[in-house]
Amino acid sequence: MEKRDYYEVLGVDKNASADQIKKAFYKMANKYHPDKEGGDEKKFKEINEAYEVLKDQQKRQRYDQFGHAGVGGSASGPNPFEGFNFGGFNSQNVQFDFDGDGLGDIFSQFFGGGATRSRSKAERGRDVETSVKISFKDMVFGVEKEISLEMQSSCSNCNGNGAEPGSSFKQCPECKGSGEINHTINTMFGQVNQPVRCERCHGKGKVPEKICMTCKGSGVKKKKNNILVSIPAGIDDGAIIRLRSKGEAASNGSRGDLYVHVRVAADKDFTREGSIVLSDETIDMVDAALGTEIDVKTVDGKIRVKIPAGTQSGTDFKLSGHGVVKNANGDRGPHIVSVKVKTPTKLSRKQKTILEDFKKSSKKGLFG
Repeated sequence: MEKRDYYEVLGVDKNASADQIKKAFYKMANKYHPDKEGGDEKKFKEINEAYEVLKDQQKRQRYDQFGHAGVGGSASGPNPFEGFNFGGFNSQNVQFDFDGDGLGDIFSQFFGGGATRSRSKAERGRDVETSVKISFKDMVFGVEKEISLEMQSSCSNCNGNGAEPGSSFKQCPECKGSGEINHTINTMFGQVNQPVRCERCHGKGKVPEKICMTCKGSGVKKKKNNILVSIPAGIDDGAIIRLRSKGEAASNGSRGDLYVHVRVAADKDFTREGSIVLSDETIDMVDAALGTEIDVKTVDGKIRVKIPAGTQSGTDFKLSGHGVVKNANGDRGPHIVSVKVKTPTKLSRKQKTILEDFKKSSKKGLFG
């Protein structure tokens, strides 16, 4: 079968720089690694073969001049891992020279990551998500809300260690106290022994003589948790508050986090634009013409506002400091009230006469 052009394999043109070739290789190798979901061993070998030639300046020059024949273009091609120091699989000292560009992490999960994993790495409980709904006024001033969630928590009987109170611990019979079990996996390089955490003792190397009767040795038990959430003033609708270590517990490990989605209920009187609170007030046309005073409802209570004579419908009045918190100092934006002038749809005969007389006496109309 005829080999594909190496530049085509990596998706670069023939004038690509060494750095471009390197980045293309990392991207393609990450995508097609056979031990990853959706990987392709055949494509992965082809990618490595192309990179081994194009990363070497002398090999690349020969390839540009003579094609595959200039770099040992046999059916098998060059050794795709030439130059890597494997150090012996049994020693678990596999080394890959990827310059910290991300593939080291991928290979480490298949070969133990160079050094054996620490069996003491603690488990971590699951993160939990929930939501809370607050009023518009609570959004403006901030509020504390208590939420109740049923989730895995540290067992109160054994304090999370899985042992019945008074019981001692013994060496784990599964891993003989090492906390790890050697697990053989099949890879493109053959079978590899990889140490994995012992599931019997969860990597601790010891198990209780007598397991806790409350949690059956798991160290965790499902129960209701009441959590107080402090919601800051001025929070946006849809914002997420992260409470560290308030999620589910794990046996002898740290708790996960709790993510609280905040929803602000719509208000019949107010809307919000950033730090500004908006509302409408309606007055009749006579008050608009002659001027008046009205009580405007704000989140701080009612405020008396003077409406000058001749006010037109849609005129805005600014009430400073009655909006939403806008900075760390606690300063608040304004409340802007828009005045709507109501025109009557039904008039008595007397009212009509008065308005007609006024119209006749004014050359400019009612509000001229």
